[in-house]
Amino acid sequence: MVVGVVDPGVGTAREPVVVAADGRWYVGPGNGLFDVVAARSEAPARWWRITRAPEGAAATFHGRDLFAPVAAALARGGAVPGEPIDVPAASGAEADRAAVIYIDGFGNAMTGLRAGAGERRALRAGGCRVPAGRTFADAAPGEPLWLANSIGLVEVVVNRGRADAALGLAPGTTVAWAEER
Repeated sequence: MVVGVVDPGVGTAREPVVVAADGRWYVGPGNGLFDVVAARSEAPARWWRITRAPEGAAATFHGRDLFAPVAAALARGGAVPGEPIDVPAASGAEADRAAVIYIDGFGNAMTGLRAGAGERRALRAGGCRVPAGRTFADAAPGEPLWLANSIGLVEVVVNRGRADAALGLAPGTTVAWAEER
């Protein structure tokens, strides 16, 4: 069970939804938050529009007043309090984002690429060819490599250094799988 509350459109016309994908329920705003989950599920995801809200639900606190009670009901084996809907129009969620999306406090650069898609190929980042590795120690001190991070995304790192500084990386910097050599 996943309850999503990233919802800058709370209280607007955006629809609250339930998504069933790969044996898991997702409850939250219909603002694209679950598009990647649905696009990458092994079987077609099923979607519902939540049409029944608990009495007294605040218009601007759907995480607590709408999504959590719906998730609790589903976890107890209840029915979805809504109606099935067609899969929302494709948002591009099915594609990886070939760019740096976050730099952590150590200078490591998380990308929007799924690590499994790389099949241990080299990556081009910051104008450099960056080899694949499993741990930081797979590169010499000061040398870059990319790893599969804890959430399965490609992360560009430098052993005992900062990838952002060494390669000139920042959020939005594009990356690409390198050609085989």
